[in-house]
Amino acid sequence: MGSTNGEYINSPKNILRVEIPPAQPFFKSLKNSLKETFFPDDPLRQFKNQPVSRKIILGLQYVFPIFEWAPRYNFTLFKDDFIAGITIASLAIPQGISYAKLANLPPILGLYSSFVPPLIYAMMGSSKDLAIGTVAVASILLAALLGKDVNAMENPTLYLHLAFTATFFAGIFEALLGILRLGFIVDFLSHATIVGFMGGAATVVILQQLKGIFGLEHFTQETDIISVMRSIFTQVHKWRWESAVLGICFLCFLLFTRFFSKKRPKFFWVAAMAPLASVILGSILVYLTHAERHGVQVIGHLKKGLNPLSVQDLIFTSPYMATAIKTGIITAIVSFAEGIAAGRSFAMLKNYHIDGNKEMIAFGMMNIVGSFTSCYIITGPFSRSAVNYNSGCKTAVSNIIMAIAVMFVLLFLTPLFHYTPLVVLSSIIMAAMLGLIDYDAAIHLFKVDKFDFVVCMSAFIGVVFGSVEIGLMIAVGISVLRVLLFIARPRTVIQGNIPNSTEYRNVEHYTKANSVPGILILEIDAPIYFANTNYLRERIVRWIDEEEEQLRSTGGTSLQYIILDMTAVGNIDTSGISMFDEVKKIIDRRGLKLVLANPGAEVMKKLNKSKFIENIGQEWIFLTVGDAVASCNYMLHTYKPDVSKDESESWNKV
Repeated sequence: MGSTNGEYINSPKNILRVEIPPAQPFFKSLKNSLKETFFPDDPLRQFKNQPVSRKIILGLQYVFPIFEWAPRYNFTLFKDDFIAGITIASLAIPQGISYAKLANLPPILGLYSSFVPPLIYAMMGSSKDLAIGTVAVASILLAALLGKDVNAMENPTLYLHLAFTATFFAGIFEALLGILRLGFIVDFLSHATIVGFMGGAATVVILQQLKGIFGLEHFTQETDIISVMRSIFTQVHKWRWESAVLGICFLCFLLFTRFFSKKRPKFFWVAAMAPLASVILGSILVYLTHAERHGVQVIGHLKKGLNPLSVQDLIFTSPYMATAIKTGIITAIVSFAEGIAAGRSFAMLKNYHIDGNKEMIAFGMMNIVGSFTSCYIITGPFSRSAVNYNSGCKTAVSNIIMAIAVMFVLLFLTPLFHYTPLVVLSSIIMAAMLGLIDYDAAIHLFKVDKFDFVVCMSAFIGVVFGSVEIGLMIAVGISVLRVLLFIARPRTVIQGNIPNSTEYRNVEHYTKANSVPGILILEIDAPIYFANTNYLRERIVRWIDEEEEQLRSTGGTSLQYIILDMTAVGNIDTSGISMFDEVKKIIDRRGLKLVLANPGAEVMKKLNKSKFIENIGQEWIFLTVGDAVASCNYMLHTYKPDVSKDESESWNKV
């Protein structure tokens, strides 16, 4: 192959040519493209060659996975699920009440939301480990978005009805994404984006809980750090030391139990039971000391009974319908992003697969039915799912057990929460939110990818100093911008020959790789679309300029051939083909020759239809870079180049 000593042993007679793929009918190509876009997992494969009765059964199992695993269910599995269900119920009850308060909704809605939706998910969900319920980030989002148009304190009934309506539209949005196979949209929220956004939202939630810790009755509706701190420090004279002492003590207790459970994983149940223990201890303490008379606020009356119907409360009239739709869509995005991420994480640990689109349909139906039964935004919280996983759950029956436990509380035990201090709920929320601020992930991003770290911090700062909505917009915007930058500014590198081999690699990566005299090898590392054609044309010309300048300064062999390695070019559009035409004209005017190496089937098909192959000559398209270099070297040493050409004239013709 090519080397720098001028000895070449290969002949172009031994070189394989790139074939033009056989033509495919348009509708067949369109069908394949749509299938790969919307059905990459081929969900209909299981229905092939099956009798009608079997197809009906498979269809029911696809929509309702419970019909698939329920026939194999046994008492051994039930024992594990029962323990897990009771454990997550002990966490769901205090968290549900706390998160409902965070959303400026009646506390009882947190319990309602842990009863009906888990039953729906148990029938339709594909995750064995996801524990269903409300989440803090969606709750604060709901409060922030609805609070802009309706004050929860001044008009609680309208606010409540808008919360149900937003939940309904969140369910419709999630179900449509699943039915239309658009689950890949969630992939636009990168890991760095989610880390920053969740960390920022957790910080905002923690700051909001200072209202409960200090026993303040009037507090700002804004979520940014400046407004919150101003609201706190302008009311120093209203701080309640009794409430602060109680809150700090319970917060320390909750953090200690979490630390203990992390150090001793066998005692995971200690951290899981701690929130409920805090509620019980706090309620007893307030009841015995009558602390509610000394500035410690309590929940008060909670209505007994199961979820009342709320379908009649949905609002489909202006001017509030637009607010409900907007709130529903935004909270849905955040909710299913967290739920699907949690489900996939635990599925990977147990080596099974969950279908993102089926999960979206399940989440959508949960929220639709939930909006009819006095529930608000529901998903699969990571913290509660982690407890479910650590408790040894085996199937979604753990969600059914949790729902039954919550039902028992709703029917018989709600009066016991009358004396539960709000400061304990604030402590529970703060302890949970501290777990969402992932310092280790941010440090890892900084070490591995500085741009990802910038994305993470941009989302964090947007949430903390702006609002949750602004932070989400920044997070999504930066993620999409990065995707566009990858497309619009593809990487191009110079390749050289690795000594004693026929391989050609990036000369900056492999510092011992040798350039081939008279030949410039460029690798294009992305599909070629209208968004990057101008950049690629300018970058290729600049590579040629730089190479010729270097050769003139060093007195090296004059440049004769430009080889474009197209291994990574999976596709090309008409703008890309036009770019190749322009590049060929520029190269021809300089007296050089354009050579292509390893274009893929889709690229060859389009180059052939556009007559570009006829223009360049199929003999100048090679299967590998090595073959291209061998042929160019053969030509260089078989035919003398026209050394009498006026290089300066060709230089100025570009």
